[in-house]
Amino acid sequence: MKHLLSYWNVVAVRIREAKHILLLVDYDGTLTPIVERPELAHLSPEVKECLQRLAKNPHLTLGIISGRTMGDLQERVGIGGIIYAANHGLEIEGPGLSFVHPAARKIAPLLRSLCQDISKAITGIKGARIDNKGLTLSLHYRLVDESQLDELNKIFTEIVKTSLASGQIRITPSKKAYDIRPAADWDKGKAVEFIAQKLTGEDKPLMLFLGDDVTDYDGFRTVDMNDGISIFVGEETTKPPAQYFLYSPREVYLFLGMLRETLSSQ
Repeated sequence: MKHLLSYWNVVAVRIREAKHILLLVDYDGTLTPIVERPELAHLSPEVKECLQRLAKNPHLTLGIISGRTMGDLQERVGIGGIIYAANHGLEIEGPGLSFVHPAARKIAPLLRSLCQDISKAITGIKGARIDNKGLTLSLHYRLVDESQLDELNKIFTEIVKTSLASGQIRITPSKKAYDIRPAADWDKGKAVEFIAQKLTGEDKPLMLFLGDDVTDYDGFRTVDMNDGISIFVGEETTKPPAQYFLYSPREVYLFLGMLRETLSSQ
C-alpha cells in the first residue's frame, strides 16, 4: 500500500479527470476514532462540515456505510440528501434508494432469539455486550478481561452453533467484536456495487471507498475490480487488500479537505 497523502498528486489527477465521484466512507475507526463503547463515537463538527460541503458538490455522490443501524447512523451523521448503508449494507437509504435485503428481513426473528440467549448467558462476564441491530447482532468484548475471553468464546460458540450449522447465519470478526449476519451472499462490496449501479444519469463513477476493518475488505476488492480507489485507515503493517492507506481518522479529515479543494478547482 501507498500512503495516500504522499501520493496525492497522482490521485488528484484521477479525481479531476473523473466525470463523477462515488465516495463511500465507513464510520467507526474511519470518520471517528475507535472508542471503548460504540455510543461514544461522535462525528466532530469539522468533519461533519467537510462532509456537508462535499455532499453539495454536483460532481460527487456521498455515502456512509457502516455496521450500525440505520437510525443510529443517520442520527450520528445528520446530513440530508446522502446515501446511508447500514448493517454492513443490508439496508440502504438515500435519494431514490430504499433497500432491505430479503434474507435479512427473514432472519430477524432468529436474531432476536439469539440475542436474548446470548444476553442471559453473558451476564457474569463483565464488559461483554450484545447489540441487536435488527438485521444483525454484534457481540462486543473490548472491555472484557483477558482472563474471561475463553469463557466468552465458549458461551458464544455453543449458542450459535446450531444456527451456524444450519446455514442460517454467518459469523464475521471485527475489531473486538463478533458480528452475526444472515448467511446471504451480501457484504459491503455488494452494497458498493448496488449503490454504483443505482446512480442514474451518470457515466460509470470513479469509486472511492474508505474503511478500517476486515468488514471493509470486500468493499476494497469491489472498488479495485471497478478501477476505483481503495483506502485503508490504520497501520500499513496490517496488509489489507487496499491500494492506499491513511494512518488515522485525523488523516481522513485531511484527505476529505484535499478532495473538496480538488473538486472545487474544476
